Amino acid sequence: MAKSSRVAGQGHGDTVQPARASGGMDRGTPPVPHRPTFVGSGLVSPWYRRVGPVTVMLLVVAYAALWLVARPAGVPTGTFWGQLLGAQSVLLLSMGLVLVSTLPWVERWFDGIDRAAIWHRRLAIIGMVLLVVHMMTATNPAGTALGKTLAQVGAIGLIALVVWSVLPRWRSLLPPKLHWLPDRAARLRAVALLRKLVGGYERWRGFHRLTGVFVAAGFVHGLLDATTFGSPVLRWSYVAIAGTGLAFYIYRELLARRFMALHDYQVDRVTRVGEGLVEISLRPLGRPLEYAPGQFAMVYLEARDGWHRHPFTMTSAPGEDAIRFTIKALGDWTGAIGDLVEPGMPAVVGGPHGRFTHGKGTGHQVWVAGGVGVTPFLSWLRSLDQHPVHAEVDLFYTSAEDPVPYTKEIQAIAARHNEVSVHIVRSAVDGRLSATRILEEVSARPRDLSVFLCGPEPLVAAISDGLRDGGVPAGRFHREYFDWR
Repeated sequence: MAKSSRVAGQGHGDTVQPARASGGMDRGTPPVPHRPTFVGSGLVSPWYRRVGPVTVMLLVVAYAALWLVARPAGVPTGTFWGQLLGAQSVLLLSMGLVLVSTLPWVERWFDGIDRAAIWHRRLAIIGMVLLVVHMMTATNPAGTALGKTLAQVGAIGLIALVVWSVLPRWRSLLPPKLHWLPDRAARLRAVALLRKLVGGYERWRGFHRLTGVFVAAGFVHGLLDATTFGSPVLRWSYVAIAGTGLAFYIYRELLARRFMALHDYQVDRVTRVGEGLVEISLRPLGRPLEYAPGQFAMVYLEARDGWHRHPFTMTSAPGEDAIRFTIKALGDWTGAIGDLVEPGMPAVVGGPHGRFTHGKGTGHQVWVAGGVGVTPFLSWLRSLDQHPVHAEVDLFYTSAEDPVPYTKEIQAIAARHNEVSVHIVRSAVDGRLSATRILEEVSARPRDLSVFLCGPEPLVAAISDGLRDGGVPAGRFHREYFDWR
């Protein structure tokens, strides 16, 4: 049965483009049960993606139990619990340093380097909460002057890092009824000045590289001033934990570049594909990068104002002569990338990273792309001939632009692949894409669906919550993260 490619907003009689039959699935076939991940593809099975988070939780519980068992005599209860929270804070921050080491096994255990970065942020935030409580409860009148100074340096630096990381997304942390607060604050001159002074990925990244220094300051403060370290077990376990985290920090800052696979490229084309949307094509100067559809790379680009480093998702298909990235002006230097980068400029590409793949899905899949979040799906679509999707797919692509970028190409690809149906939603004309609309337009039962999402956080959260409430199992959601901060 021929499928259709729909463009929303055409009235009740949507424009329908009949597609060539290509041996794809017929919509009349029975629902396909949930399939396990293809282990042979080099991807991880669902249970394996939990190894990292479960390991983190077990270490936290085990370390707390160790402190309770090895508690030294004579230490006041309030002081003991305050210092225990400080030690747990060091444990969480040390594990955070491990998670951003970019080592392959970290990516494997957390099902992608982007998910490892998200867990790094969670551990940092929780660690800082424990650190604040530690500062309020742990007392040592005989503390050393150096220890107190190091405690202040570490605490101020780490708190500044966490606040800086949370500020760009603090609106999403509030309930919808309070969204008026950040909206009004954004219009204040003081906020605009603060954003100008501390805004930008590169500034944040430069300061973030000092994380290990601040953790080291807190670690030494603990060794100098903690009254519980009369227990050798607690002292040396503390040294082992912090020492491990700092060793990974030193590796990342000083040694990782020596072991990282880097590939030399040159800018081939710079094409504007939409409002604030630029596609950059890079041609290899030597051995090209090998990657899977939907993965991303760390791209080092020389522009007119110097070198820049940023993670971007490949939109090209593996095996093409060049790799392509579609970049949106979201701030920093990306806002002017179309003017700063031109053909002939050098580039270095590292990676690949990420485990966002339709191979994890069921026989009925929903792909949700919001704006520039279409990038991994472009790579999937362009790779269908070499990397077919063994499922029925409904792609919902929503954008505020009109016309929606890449619409013609996406519809042309769908016309050749009977298993793919495309739903283009022009939000400025048709309104926001909703979970209700998705469930109405997809033929499969919610319990048979798997959902892949990439886009702005409010869209992803709303669609995920709505589909989960509509009956899609919680374990069937897969997403690519935009922001690692």
